[in-house]
Amino acid sequence: MSERESVAEGGIRASWSLLRRNRDFRRLYLASVISLGGDWFLLVPLWALVLELTGSPLYVALSFAAMDVPFFLVSPFAGALVDRLDRRKLMVLCDVVRAVLCLGFLLIRDESTVWIMFPVLAVLTSFSAVFDPASSAALPNLVEERDLPTANALSGSLWGTMLAIGSAAGGLVAAAVGRDAAFLIDAASFAASAILIFRIRRALAEERHEEHAGVIEATAETVRYARRDHRVLALLAVKFGFGLGAGGLLVLIPVFATDVFHGGDGTLGLLMSARGIGALVGPFLGRRMLGPRDRQLFTVIGLALATFGLGYAFLGLATSIAVAMPLIAMAHLGGGAQWTTSSYGLQRIVPDRIRGRIFAFDNALITFTFTISGLVSGYVAERAGPRPTAIALGLVALAFAVGWTLATTDVRRATLIEGCAEPEAA
Repeated sequence: MSERESVAEGGIRASWSLLRRNRDFRRLYLASVISLGGDWFLLVPLWALVLELTGSPLYVALSFAAMDVPFFLVSPFAGALVDRLDRRKLMVLCDVVRAVLCLGFLLIRDESTVWIMFPVLAVLTSFSAVFDPASSAALPNLVEERDLPTANALSGSLWGTMLAIGSAAGGLVAAAVGRDAAFLIDAASFAASAILIFRIRRALAEERHEEHAGVIEATAETVRYARRDHRVLALLAVKFGFGLGAGGLLVLIPVFATDVFHGGDGTLGLLMSARGIGALVGPFLGRRMLGPRDRQLFTVIGLALATFGLGYAFLGLATSIAVAMPLIAMAHLGGGAQWTTSSYGLQRIVPDRIRGRIFAFDNALITFTFTISGLVSGYVAERAGPRPTAIALGLVALAFAVGWTLATTDVRRATLIEGCAEPEAA
C-alpha cells in the first residue's frame, strides 16, 4: 500500500494531522469555515423573509435564478482569470467586495423593497464565481499528493458541516434577535476570510510561462481537453446531471418547511441542518470507498448519485418533519459523496495550468442545470404541490444516475484496472 493510500484511510486522525502540520491549508480551511457559516446564516433567514413578504415559492426560485444566472455567465471569464492572475490576491479581493455587498440585505424591509435582493445576490455570486474555482484549483498546490484525498474530504465535508451548523444557528438567531443579525454576520465572515487567505504563504498556482489565451479561446481549449480525456468528460457530466435534481430540491426545502410542515425559521433551519449532516458524512464515506489507487472512483459516484435521487423521491411521501429529516440527510449523504469524489477526480487528473478553467466550466454547467431545475420546480410546486414535485425530481436524479453509469462503462472499467492515472498533457 502506498503512503498516499495509507493516509487516505486515516479518517479523523489524518484530517487532524493535516490541519495541525499544514499552516497554509489550515488558513484556507478556516477561511472556508467562517465564510460558509456566514452564508447559511444569511440564506435561511433570507428565504424565510422572501416567503413571508411574498407568500410565493416562485420568488424563492427567482432568488436562486438571481444567483445562478450571473454565476453561469461569469464562470468562463472567471476560469481565465484564475489561471492567469495571482489566485491569493484574487480571492482576497472577492471576499472584501462580498463583505460590503452583504450589507445591502439590510435595506429589505417590506414587499416593495424585495427587489433589492436580486441585484445584490447577482453581484455577490458573480464574485463567488471567481472565488470558488480559485479555491478548488489552488487546493492541490497547498498539500502534498498523499494528503490530497484527506484535504478534499475535509473541504467537501466542510460545506455540509457549516450547512448543518449555520442553518440551525441562522434560523435560531433570526428567530431570537432578528434577521439583520444574520446579514451582519455574513458580512463579517467574508472580512475574516479575506484576512486568513491574505496570510497564506505558499504559492496557490504553479509557475506559469506560457502566453494566456483570451476568454473564448480559453473556453474552447477547456472543451477540447475534456473531450479528449473521457474521464474528465464523465466527471463534468455527473454534476450537470446532479444539478437537474438538486436545484429544484433546494427550492423545495423552504416550501416543505412552511407549506407542508407549517413551521417558520426554526423548522427551515432543522431541515437544512439535516441536509448538512448528510453532506458532512458523505465526503468521508465516499473517500473511504474509493479503494487502492482510487479504482472505485466512478462506481462510487454512480452509487452516490442514485442515493441522492432515492432520498428525495421518498421525501415526497414524508408525513412529518421527523420522517423528512433522515430522508434529506440520506439524500445529501449521497450528494456530498458524489460532489466531493468528482471534484477530487478532477484535482487528481487535470494539470494546474488548466485546472481553474476546468473547475469554472464545471461550476457553470451545474449552475445552468440548477437554474433550470429551480425555476421549473418553483413553477410546478405552485400548481401541483411540493410533494409530487419532490418525487419527480428524485426520480430524475435516479434515472440520470443509471444512464450515467451505463454511459461511462468503459471509463469505469479502465479505472478499476489501472486506478486513477496521472494527468494527461494539457
